[in-house]
Amino acid sequence: MRNYKDLVFCEKAHKLAIYRETNAFPKEERFGLMSQVSRASSSIPANLAEGCGRRSDGEMGRFIQIAMGSGAELSYHLLLCRDLGMLGTAEFSRLSADLDGLIRMLSALSGRVKGAVRSSVLELKAKG
Repeated sequence: MRNYKDLVFCEKAHKLAIYRETNAFPKEERFGLMSQVSRASSSIPANLAEGCGRRSDGEMGRFIQIAMGSGAELSYHLLLCRDLGMLGTAEFSRLSADLDGLIRMLSALSGRVKGAVRSSVLELKAKG
């Protein structure tokens, strides 16, 4: 079990959770796009925290993949918000750059976790 509060990628994911930006969205979007953006952005750190609470690297890897899927969803929602005029170009660029950096970080972490799982499996087979 890892403490997610100590991990840099979890801190970056937490900072990306977009709530302030959605406050300026039209009120009729409260249960539509505003909700989707907020849920996708908070899903990333929530899944990382859940993965950290699991016992195995395999389970951690699964939650990293789920977080990356939420990141892809958020990436699209940001694009849509920009195109609908709900996010300015500068705000969109900043959020997209932060999200892209986080997804690259998670992709690298996913590779390391998969490598650790493969090594463990090979060790077990060698012992068996």
